[in-house]
Amino acid sequence: MSLSTVVTWVVVICVFLLTIKPLGNYMAKVFTFQRTLLDKPFGWMENGIFRAIGVSRDSTMTAKQYAFAFVGTNLLWALLAYLLLRLQNILPFNPQHFSAINPLLAFNTSASFTTNTNWQAYSGENTMSYFSQFGVLSYLQFVTPAAGGAVGIAVVRALSGRKLGNFFVDLTLVSTRLLLPLAVIVTLILVGQGVPETLGSYLQIHTLAGQTQVVPRGPIASWEAIEHLGQNGGGYTNANSANPLENPSALSNVVETLTMGLLPVAFFYFFGAMTGRRKLAWTLISVAGSIFLIMLALAYFPEVAGNPIVNSLGLATHGNMVGKEVRFGMGGTSIFETATMAFTTGSVASAHDSFLPLSSLSFFIGMFLNMVFGGKGVGFLNMIMFVIITIFLMGLMVGRTPEFLGKKIETKEVTLASIAFLLHPLLILVGTAIAVHTPAGMQGVFNPGPHGLSEIIYGFTSAAANNGSAFGGLGAALPFYEVALGVVVVIGRYASIMAMLLLAQSLLHKKTVPETSGTMHTDTPLFGGILFGAIIVLNALTFFPIMALGPIAEQYLMMAHRLF
Repeated sequence: MSLSTVVTWVVVICVFLLTIKPLGNYMAKVFTFQRTLLDKPFGWMENGIFRAIGVSRDSTMTAKQYAFAFVGTNLLWALLAYLLLRLQNILPFNPQHFSAINPLLAFNTSASFTTNTNWQAYSGENTMSYFSQFGVLSYLQFVTPAAGGAVGIAVVRALSGRKLGNFFVDLTLVSTRLLLPLAVIVTLILVGQGVPETLGSYLQIHTLAGQTQVVPRGPIASWEAIEHLGQNGGGYTNANSANPLENPSALSNVVETLTMGLLPVAFFYFFGAMTGRRKLAWTLISVAGSIFLIMLALAYFPEVAGNPIVNSLGLATHGNMVGKEVRFGMGGTSIFETATMAFTTGSVASAHDSFLPLSSLSFFIGMFLNMVFGGKGVGFLNMIMFVIITIFLMGLMVGRTPEFLGKKIETKEVTLASIAFLLHPLLILVGTAIAVHTPAGMQGVFNPGPHGLSEIIYGFTSAAANNGSAFGGLGAALPFYEVALGVVVVIGRYASIMAMLLLAQSLLHKKTVPETSGTMHTDTPLFGGILFGAIIVLNALTFFPIMALGPIAEQYLMMAHRLF
């Protein structure tokens, strides 16, 4: 392991550790309406918004009202985005004179960005006007993660014994108190690193070979800031953060990696601060952090060891650098890719299709679990889902009624948690099965054998996990995938969130029971170990068979010197 890799990893992990507590405590103050330093610069704007929509900061909703506001607002955003994309050719800020987006692609894109998935079946620099990029898609990259964060905040309030709050208040505060100020800071840092921020038309330059090349540009720095702060992941260009226009240096690579994780990691401590159970928060952070480190090791060490076929020819000197940026090195690339899969961001700084099959398991693990911190709020909801299921299993083993935060876990809570858990593999496995059994689905597979299967699995997993990254080698722009993945991102986003919101309200209405000598404590290393084991076992039982047919089979065949 090189010194640069060690330094990069230590810096990233230390910054996360140092910011967990202050950011989590700050969030607790914001969402319990205590005074903060940002009251003066943003309070007047927030009050104006609240007056315009007729709500007050201390207003509250039921779970059904909160869910209706969340889904209804998202539907409105999706319809408006679809309309604007269809009218791209007559809207302003289109110096390249791009045509209107076709109906299926407009549906796929509006559904994808509205659900915070940001799956892209298009090349941004060759398809989207400046207005579509900053006026439609970048706007969605602010409000849709704020909406997901708002639901997470409502659930934390319920778990802490408070009323759910008002969706529109929470949506506004996440945008103004978290995303907007951080986006301004990150944008300025990236501009300082050379990332473009302009509305000027594309450049035509003359190369050393005497050819003319068009260099795309635009409001890229601001796009990158909210792309990663909101765990959005959609690239301004087709190459995403592997493009030097989006991610020019090792420093910008570290900044974008950190930007992805600041809020999701702090959200776990926010839960501890709101409920007064900080030890439990650290237990959950430790479980998610342990899986993060496993993913990082899995993404790094097989790549450093190199392709066994290339190694047998005596040609490997620097590991498997195919599809990776030399300006980041193996260490910078691996921690960026681990972060983007753990935090369900979906941006890429390398070609995922070029990773060895064993390394690609790291990407699948992040999306299968969907709670290695995950997106802010949403990742925490998935962690609570696993906590409820684990407590239920522990209760079965010892013959006691399971309890969480002093509330009894009964049939309703277990049912809702089970629905949230089972929906995820259902979307992935059924979608993959349909794709491999239909000519339309197989038409988009450009690689044979287990690698081709991995590409299909990755596509549906990315859509179901609201990740949005692509494995490569899959014809995502074909009508079958535009429609199928668009449907999956919508169901994957809303159904599980609704189940967890109803679960939180159910717990809120339950009476607190006193602790006894038989109470199962959830803030101990023992529970952390059981939770870790339950997460791994449940997901292994669900996904191992299909992984055995995809990347695992490909790894064994590659060791036998067979490629696909």
